[in-house]
Amino acid sequence: MSESTSRKVAVVAIGGNSLIKDPQHQTVEDQYQAAKETTHHIADMIEAGWNVAIGHGNGPQVGFILRRSEIAAKVEGMHEVPLDVCGADSQGAIGYALQQTLQNELYRRKIKKNVATVITQVLVDKNDPAFKNPTKPIGGFMDEAEAKRREKEMGWNVVEDAGRGWRRVVASPLPKEVVELETVNILIEAGVIVITVGGGGIPVIDVGDGEYRGTAAVIDKDYASSLLAREINADLFLISTAVEKVALNFGKPDQKWIDRMTLSEAKRYLAEGVHFAKGSMAPKIQAIIWYLEAGGKQALITNPENIGRALRGETGTWIVPD
Repeated sequence: MSESTSRKVAVVAIGGNSLIKDPQHQTVEDQYQAAKETTHHIADMIEAGWNVAIGHGNGPQVGFILRRSEIAAKVEGMHEVPLDVCGADSQGAIGYALQQTLQNELYRRKIKKNVATVITQVLVDKNDPAFKNPTKPIGGFMDEAEAKRREKEMGWNVVEDAGRGWRRVVASPLPKEVVELETVNILIEAGVIVITVGGGGIPVIDVGDGEYRGTAAVIDKDYASSLLAREINADLFLISTAVEKVALNFGKPDQKWIDRMTLSEAKRYLAEGVHFAKGSMAPKIQAIIWYLEAGGKQALITNPENIGRALRGETGTWIVPD
């Protein structure tokens, strides 16, 4: 970022709970209302003087798109949608909800700021070890015959999922580069609130001579938001999730809430392997570690409704350099 940027810049990564509260509230209207609640809290940040780049999850939404695609493909003349295009579709739809609700909230507060969604590609290494061992389940359940047919005809990797049926699995490679970074930077420097790296970004690989091509993979949205925070030299990396604070020994009798920890402490707790669940809090802590190791100033984990209080030091978990 150039020195001309007068405001502090924060990357805010919002989780799935910011869009889908529970299994009974999954419709487009439900997601819009959830987005409205979340952007209300982000507007508090903007009103307090922050420039914001927003990253978001898209797992459930991509699942819905895939399921519709699979059902529609049984109708003559219809086709299935590739995973990378599903990611792009979800970036557009989720971006639309966040962009509109945030713009409306800023208008109500008489804050003259523009909001823009950037359909964002994220470069991954085609030789990333994750491609040799796909583990991320996507799409609907299938019986074994259907799974084996798709494995043979479409080259899918399929696994049996805990007695519930068969599912497709794809790689979850590490993000290497935000392709639209220069565009995002220009928008931030112009004071625009940017919604970007949605769902971790659309995974693309370099097929040679600088040509990018989408690939069937899923990038962790906290890892992509961390990369963005590093590349734009953000003053704050905020991960908004389902819990108000981070806990050691989460869910156990000796659970202990943490108000503040240093980079070294975060690395030690993560290495101990017992405090943070692999599918939820562990990648968030890892994402913050990478951000701070690269010179990041401060990171915060809390839930959407407590963002304002956390920024005032009243709650949340702060993770800071040593």
